[in-house]
Amino acid sequence: MEKERPKKMRWLKLLAYFGVLILASVGLLYVFRHLGIMEEGFAPTLYLAVFGLSVLNSALIGVPVLPAMATMIAVAAEGDLVLTALIASLGGTLGEMTAYYAGYVGKRLIHLESAPGYGRLVGWMERHGPWGIFLLSIQPILPVDIAGFISGVAKLPLWRFLLPCWAGKFPKYLLVCYLGDAFLRIVPPPPFQLP
Repeated sequence: MEKERPKKMRWLKLLAYFGVLILASVGLLYVFRHLGIMEEGFAPTLYLAVFGLSVLNSALIGVPVLPAMATMIAVAAEGDLVLTALIASLGGTLGEMTAYYAGYVGKRLIHLESAPGYGRLVGWMERHGPWGIFLLSIQPILPVDIAGFISGVAKLPLWRFLLPCWAGKFPKYLLVCYLGDAFLRIVPPPPFQLP
């Protein structure tokens, strides 16, 4: 009974998170459509916003994903799905460089060798290298910052980190854009009109 309660709470939190993500995406999409942003030539600005939010979201550890994902889904629903995913994945990959350089520089400042599990994680990254980075990038649960930090600590060349990181983020974001767009197409418009 005690073990079921935390598991149920995790599922409820996850469900609430996706509900808020969907509501935020619907709200942004409604505003984009009402203001005619994509038709008025503001598409480059929205793509730049997707890029900037993706960079910030990946660069700042512990920042909620909600604003970046909601904007990405809303822009993909109004614009080009593949282009939105490409721009978001490039921004997200560049943002991961903060974790890489934190590991690169941090090893000198902090003696991580004594941290629990450090040796196991470094060994796993050394064994799997780019494939490990790719797997951490494509899955939605664990933060990619872990791979970036360990890659920096292991002094992996930057390109050997960035390339598999982008290769994992692009299909993940493409799937998010596609599913978000498909879901937004079946959601009815709000019952009210903006002035």
